[in-house]
Amino acid sequence: MKRILRICLALVLLASAPVAMAKEMTEAEVKRLALEAILENPDIIMQAVAILQQREEQAKAQAARDVLTKQRDRLTHDPNAPVLGNPDGDVTVVEFFDYNCPYCRRAAPDVKALVGQDGNIRLVYREWPILGEGSVFAARAALAARKQGKYEQFHWAMMELRGRANEASVMKIAARLGMDLDQLRADMKSPEVDEHIATSMQLAQQLGFQGTPSFVIGSALAPGIIPLDEMKRLVSEARKTDKTE
Repeated sequence: MKRILRICLALVLLASAPVAMAKEMTEAEVKRLALEAILENPDIIMQAVAILQQREEQAKAQAARDVLTKQRDRLTHDPNAPVLGNPDGDVTVVEFFDYNCPYCRRAAPDVKALVGQDGNIRLVYREWPILGEGSVFAARAALAARKQGKYEQFHWAMMELRGRANEASVMKIAARLGMDLDQLRADMKSPEVDEHIATSMQLAQQLGFQGTPSFVIGSALAPGIIPLDEMKRLVSEARKTDKTE
């Protein structure tokens, strides 16, 4: 905020006095002139703040696009990330999610429908447990379930969970799916699980994601819950882009 105000005052000064005059002014005179200009035209502050915010948002968006370009293969073809749908699909949808995120649970039926209705979707999951110890336990269990060929079943069961994901509820679902619970606990400590979660954290931060769910569809970044129709539109745009490149 202090930086914004300093920039606003500088803009006011530049608009109010010639450069030569500004050089001869004392700091007190500069502040007085700036204050007089603001009082005469208070909207200038809001205009300056809006311009600054717009430029910062544009810079963030460009930075995220640069990261997406550099990290494309890591996002879409990480061998340590679960892939559902069609492994050879022409459009990749990457979802960053947390099992304790209510919005992720709300989005799950639409994500499932997208994959079910479009046979050319590669759905890449990035376990991003940011909502407490229960989320971390659930993410580790899900990733460990791959060793028993149960990731997809476990994932959808977790997304249908009523109440919080914690050790008790996670293990109850694992038992219901007929998993070897001792093996599951052992596999949860594997380096592959550690690496996946660490990579998710790093990628989410680099892409500027603030919470879950967050999607990458083609070259589009879509933070937050998005309806099925919007998912389909972004998939269609991704296909058009691929054809023209």
